[in-house]
Amino acid sequence: MMDKLRCMEVLVAVVECGSFSAAATELSISAVMVGKYIAQLEQQLGMRLIERTTRKQALTSAGISYFAQCKQILEQVREAECSLESMQQQAQGVLRVSAPVNLGSTFIAPLIADYLRQYPLVKLELLLSNTRVDLIEDGFDLAIRTGALRDDGVVARPLLAYRMQMCASPAYLAENGIPQHPSDLFRHHVLTHLVWGQRNEWPNLVLADGLVWPCKSRFATNDSQALRQAALHGAGIVYQPEVVLADDIRRGDLLPILEKFLPPAQAVHLIYLPNARPRPTLSSLVEFLLAAAGD
Repeated sequence: MMDKLRCMEVLVAVVECGSFSAAATELSISAVMVGKYIAQLEQQLGMRLIERTTRKQALTSAGISYFAQCKQILEQVREAECSLESMQQQAQGVLRVSAPVNLGSTFIAPLIADYLRQYPLVKLELLLSNTRVDLIEDGFDLAIRTGALRDDGVVARPLLAYRMQMCASPAYLAENGIPQHPSDLFRHHVLTHLVWGQRNEWPNLVLADGLVWPCKSRFATNDSQALRQAALHGAGIVYQPEVVLADDIRRGDLLPILEKFLPPAQAVHLIYLPNARPRPTLSSLVEFLLAAAGD
């Protein structure tokens, strides 16, 4: 069966061009095909749309009404196509992004605020979770992941290096001394994140030297910012991602220690699904984050 929209397009061309032959020239098809399209349309509708003789043609009353509706429908189709073409050429719509909690809140969220100022037609949802999401099942356009990649069939773009830092306040170090070796940590107060285990102690810490160094803790919490604040107020030594502590280190409010013993940085990647067609909105975010991380 012939395409209904194509039949409508042929009817409109016949009316506007004034004849089957002129419509055929306009549509780059034969006059015979024009006749077949019109006949198919009239058969589907069960009524005649055009009265025609060898010398002239005229719309029936039903044809006049149907012609007007066909023009409106075809115009709506063209508007829809133009809208899609516009979306393919500029960034707009909704993006869903997943990121780890610390990296997302301290590094990614400020960059997204800058991105949204540059792309006012985009809306963005940022979910912060240390749980690894499935792009398809969980409905995410982009995931930001640290460490080794385990996903097949995705695009992975390296974003930055994710480092850990061990720090304490100048006041704490002045009072308790500066650890020179991981073995010294046992004589210090360390600040524990409860994600390491539901107990008030640092887990046995394996540093870059490959040895395990036991630690003790008097303060534990489930929030990195709470650990940071405790360290700033002299409660002990904090071991957290560099992105959480970077501003305090730059100001001298926290001092790095044992840097040569820390494990190597982990790679952070932008993860998204491959697509043969361009996706300007997702591409604009990916390129923006890559450029910002490279500055």
